Amino acid sequence: MSRRLPWTERKSPLRGVYELLRGAYPAFVFGGAVGRQLPVFHFHEVTAGYLEPYLRYLVENGYRTVTSEAVARWVREGVYPGDRPVVLCFDDAWASAWTVAAPLLRRHGLRAITFAIPGRTVEAAGVRPVLGEMDGDPPDHDRSDTPFCTWPELRALQAGGVLDVQAHTYAHAQIFSDDVITDFISPAYRPHVHARPCVQGGPRPVFLGPAHLGAPLYLQRSRMSDGLRYDDPAARARAENAVVQGGGAAFFQQPGWAKTLRRAVGKSTGAFETEAERERAILEDLVAAREELNGRLRTQSVKHMCFPWAVAGAVAEQCARRAGYDTAWADRLGGRHTVREGDNPYRLMRLKHTFIFNLPGRGRRQGF
Repeated sequence: MSRRLPWTERKSPLRGVYELLRGAYPAFVFGGAVGRQLPVFHFHEVTAGYLEPYLRYLVENGYRTVTSEAVARWVREGVYPGDRPVVLCFDDAWASAWTVAAPLLRRHGLRAITFAIPGRTVEAAGVRPVLGEMDGDPPDHDRSDTPFCTWPELRALQAGGVLDVQAHTYAHAQIFSDDVITDFISPAYRPHVHARPCVQGGPRPVFLGPAHLGAPLYLQRSRMSDGLRYDDPAARARAENAVVQGGGAAFFQQPGWAKTLRRAVGKSTGAFETEAERERAILEDLVAAREELNGRLRTQSVKHMCFPWAVAGAVAEQCARRAGYDTAWADRLGGRHTVREGDNPYRLMRLKHTFIFNLPGRGRRQGF
């Protein structure tokens, strides 16, 4: 198996240069006109002070926001969504989509899409206070134990009409894609919430984290890539047991603890999934994402999706079609970072939100 991520899945400066030379960035980035294209911009976590200048720029320069159905009609039927349209996306449905983005969008008369992850969404007794309901900014819930919108918040967003809730796969998972150990989970292991490997998919995804001291780590790829998942539960159990027997966190204060764990793991006893198993796992994830969001939100409007990290292998693209999605956002190497009539509806591309200021208007900037 490959010991490195495929080039198409890496976010590297070289890839940026390649795309620049291929003309992947629309003319308006460099001072030209938008033309008959639909610019789409994505955000993640936001604060009021950070987000509002972008929204104000759009409003002051006469831009209108449209959402998923308008994108689908433009791509599939050639129905252009009117004068000066743009699309705003808030990936992951971070808590700030509820506490900050929705109130600001409403204040400025704008709409957006948020791509939610049902496998990471929790129930709650109620909704959290939002911007305008308290003195100052809301707490930074994006860094809390409940960093994403809860089900009551997603339901309120969907009902309110300001944020169009769509799917970001079921689990937003990374999988092990190689059988060579690269590291072990130690007390110092503090990955981003999306970088924790998923070792069990389905309706109850299981992610490795700081509680799994000693668990071996391997090269990771998106579950939506064409990578085949590797797992070795027996090796994981041996390593975690060695840490427990060695005193828990104190085990890692011993010199040579990594060698001790490698001896405990011993010879690889794991296996790679088959191609059929990969296809089934991806399809089940995408179907579950639609079904749970539609069921929990009491709607049938969830039929658009965004692939995490914009990574979609050939299998995932086909599974998105089979799962009943009308559109999907994913990278295509050298593809144009804007939406045009006739684009592949399952590989639509976007720009980072900072390019909003490149749109024609007062206070415009040019280039990167």
